[in-house]
Amino acid sequence: MGSIVAIVGRPNVGKSTLYNRLIGERQAIIDDISGVTRDRQYGQSFWNGKTFTVVDTGGFVKHSDDIFEKAIRSQVQIAIDEASVIIFMADVMTGITDLDEQIANMLRKTDKPVLLAVNKVDNHDRMLLANEFWSLGFEQTFFLSSINGGGSGEMLDVVTEYIEESQSRANELPHFAVVGQPNVGKSSFINALIGEERNIVTNIAGTTRDAIHTHYNKFGKEFLLIDTAGIRKKSRVHENLEFYSVMRAVKAIEEADVCFLIIDATDGVEAQDMNIINIAQRRNKGLVLLINKWDLIEKETNTAKDFRKELEGRIAPFTDVPIIFMSVLEKQRIFKAVEAGMQVHENRSRRISTSVLNNTLKEALDNYPPPSFKGNFAKIKYVTQLPTYYPAFAFFCNNPRYIRDSYQQYIENFWRKKFDFTGVPIGIFFRKK
Repeated sequence: MGSIVAIVGRPNVGKSTLYNRLIGERQAIIDDISGVTRDRQYGQSFWNGKTFTVVDTGGFVKHSDDIFEKAIRSQVQIAIDEASVIIFMADVMTGITDLDEQIANMLRKTDKPVLLAVNKVDNHDRMLLANEFWSLGFEQTFFLSSINGGGSGEMLDVVTEYIEESQSRANELPHFAVVGQPNVGKSSFINALIGEERNIVTNIAGTTRDAIHTHYNKFGKEFLLIDTAGIRKKSRVHENLEFYSVMRAVKAIEEADVCFLIIDATDGVEAQDMNIINIAQRRNKGLVLLINKWDLIEKETNTAKDFRKELEGRIAPFTDVPIIFMSVLEKQRIFKAVEAGMQVHENRSRRISTSVLNNTLKEALDNYPPPSFKGNFAKIKYVTQLPTYYPAFAFFCNNPRYIRDSYQQYIENFWRKKFDFTGVPIGIFFRKK
């Protein structure tokens, strides 16, 4: 089970600055104008050996003053429902405002861990002012200077205590997540798979009350489907639909072994699809791309070959993924999607003996030895598979610095062809012997 850390708070308290610090790149556009829409609202963070997804709720508020407080409250509620850990940000310069009080009241009711981060505490006087924030009643209160990062390390230490690393689920059923933008056909796809044979379908008790886990067991295939479609509570205001669906998608990807990303053939690949592909790849999840509504495409003007070529151009360099052209409505190639998912799951679980790996390494080196780096040559001695839940390999050599990126790419491609890792991100690491 993966973990989501959500940053909540009123506008302009420094959520984006903290978010950037946590994901280690200036991903959000920092802007003092309230409610600037941002392109990237979620990214990966790594601390104390644990990886988790950080969501900046500030990136989702669209301009409009009247819905502001309501929208923020509704986001806090979504964060309470969906996140594993919540960072509540406030600003020492403005002190405790009414909206801070309202957010605090909501957060005190949850049993999820809440960390209060008081920002802009960057001198002694402000430190004294910051003490008033203890009155909000959060045991875990941190004083930060988000500009120079003071205090964020201590806070992250506490965040990671609450985060479970996703473990390999040995002997468990494959978990498949069905993700994609609204109206691409996620629910229809699941209904087409399950059909009306409801006796085969059991909703497993004890799963989160939102994402529906459906047990599929037909035609000799058995797996769990994680469905994020169509689950909206009445209280969800429409302006937060995007935020809500992103939280759902990220959460489903975290739980899954393989992601079925459904893309509408009539719209092509959009930015949100690329975000999902990137997250799945960075979290080392298997990936199958399902191009739905293919029956609506004029075949004379746009062949599957053209579409595939364009798609691979967008997702490069990770192009070794199954792409299935289907129509849920016409029930075309739906079962092919399942077969691709099962194959990708098998590829992701593959273990290869050390002797086979080293024979393959010899073949790869004979074929194309590492080029020189500033007059030095890397000597790769042997390779072994790491005990991770996805395929990862350590290559031991005299000096990893001599290995260029292009050579690492060569080794990865060689490995993919030899051992069939279609649909699966693999890790290639060079270590000093």
